[in-house]
Amino acid sequence: MPATDRKLTMDQLGRVAPEAYPHQNLTRIRLVLDDVRSRHNVGSMFRTADAFGIEGLVLCGFTPLPPHREIDKTALGATASVPWEHEPDVLVAVRRLKAEGYFIVAVEQTVEAKPLPEFRSAGNGPIALVMGNELNGVSDAVVLEADVCVSVPQHGSKHSLNVSVCAGVVLWHLTSVEPGLYQTVANAR
Repeated sequence: MPATDRKLTMDQLGRVAPEAYPHQNLTRIRLVLDDVRSRHNVGSMFRTADAFGIEGLVLCGFTPLPPHREIDKTALGATASVPWEHEPDVLVAVRRLKAEGYFIVAVEQTVEAKPLPEFRSAGNGPIALVMGNELNGVSDAVVLEADVCVSVPQHGSKHSLNVSVCAGVVLWHLTSVEPGLYQTVANAR
């Protein structure tokens, strides 16, 4: 490390205040959680959503809802910045988002899933990114309703990543490979 390098201070990081988050330019991606059971995973996905500046989360089925100390532990305040909603039925949420013009991307290992490095969106419309349950993945009904399934290539002995880690990998890809594609101007919403 060069002798002139140092860690940035909190002020130098220039973070937005939680109340300002929804009013900034956000990435037109909604993270849809399909029966994610772990409060720690939910909190981690809030924090990841905040880091990538996405529109918000849709917590479906029995996915735990804020406020809860275990969600807050990993969210580190992101539940106060990132907009979220609860929809008891994930299929209702997915169909509503599709009707609103969202391209439905299920992150699931299927026969026809596109490997993430090969995935490019179908245009510049918003994306609903569906992440599934830690044991059963994305529900079969949502896989059938999705416009595409994507999977993260893996080379180890395990067959999957932790769902919150996977969300981070996919969000990084979507915001880095096609930067600005899903951006929206705050006052245009």
